[in-house]
Amino acid sequence: MFTTRTGSFPIGFRRGWSDWQKDLDGLIAWAKANDIGVIDLGGDADVAGAKTKAAGIRVGSADLPTWSGLITADKGKQADAIAKQAAYVQAAGAYGIDNYFLVMLPDDVSKPRSENFGLMVEGLSQLVPHLEKHGGRLVIEGWPGAGALCCTPEGYRALFKAVPSKTVGINYDPSHLIRMGIDPIRFLEEFADRVYHVHGKDTEIFPESVYEYGTEQPGTFSNGHGFGSLAWRYTIPGHGQMRWLKAFQILKAAGYQGAVSIELEDENFNTGEAGEKQGILSGSHFLASC
Repeated sequence: MFTTRTGSFPIGFRRGWSDWQKDLDGLIAWAKANDIGVIDLGGDADVAGAKTKAAGIRVGSADLPTWSGLITADKGKQADAIAKQAAYVQAAGAYGIDNYFLVMLPDDVSKPRSENFGLMVEGLSQLVPHLEKHGGRLVIEGWPGAGALCCTPEGYRALFKAVPSKTVGINYDPSHLIRMGIDPIRFLEEFADRVYHVHGKDTEIFPESVYEYGTEQPGTFSNGHGFGSLAWRYTIPGHGQMRWLKAFQILKAAGYQGAVSIELEDENFNTGEAGEKQGILSGSHFLASC
């Protein structure tokens, strides 16, 4: 099976949305035929987990359902979301799944960020006992979507102070840090002990476009890149700015026991089934050399 040269971390991929990946049986068969031992599942792990377990496939993470229901002023909606998530964690945990992926997206992005942060702490504080009971952990990704919380060092630091349970952790995806101008290695040096899962995704920066368009506004007369903007784009590992070897050295020193899953968002490879398979395998080979 594919593993990293430094740390021997298992390498896999996040299940995508294209037609060939919707066929879980076929996806598992392709992964096994190509020596890939890890697949990240979506929000159906309470059902799909049975097939991955039977096939001997490790689940790097599984999406937690109803993300925004955690961060809402509607107490009924919040209670329903927590109950659903608790039942999901219990069901998926029976298949050995322990990492649950989410982005901290609030129900109402018009509220002040500080207010939504308080609602997030309230929701997580109610969810944590269920995670602890069933051996689950959150892997929070810092995708900087509209209103998203916990994307920056400030956000993660404040979260871990407010909700200190070690069931609350990080899905380390350096691509988002790079596009925001945050040093992904310094971030890892600060938070390595809270990293429970890693996405193998990179970002390429275009300095000329940064000069021409900046980073805050879209172009008036130019179109951006697929899976990106005018000044940056997401790529497979090795095609961007990330220092993967250094990251794996930090993770190894921190005792990381998780996997590295390629999240394929790259305009050069998201071109159909053949291109996606090539992208996953190319990224896996690169990570295996680090």
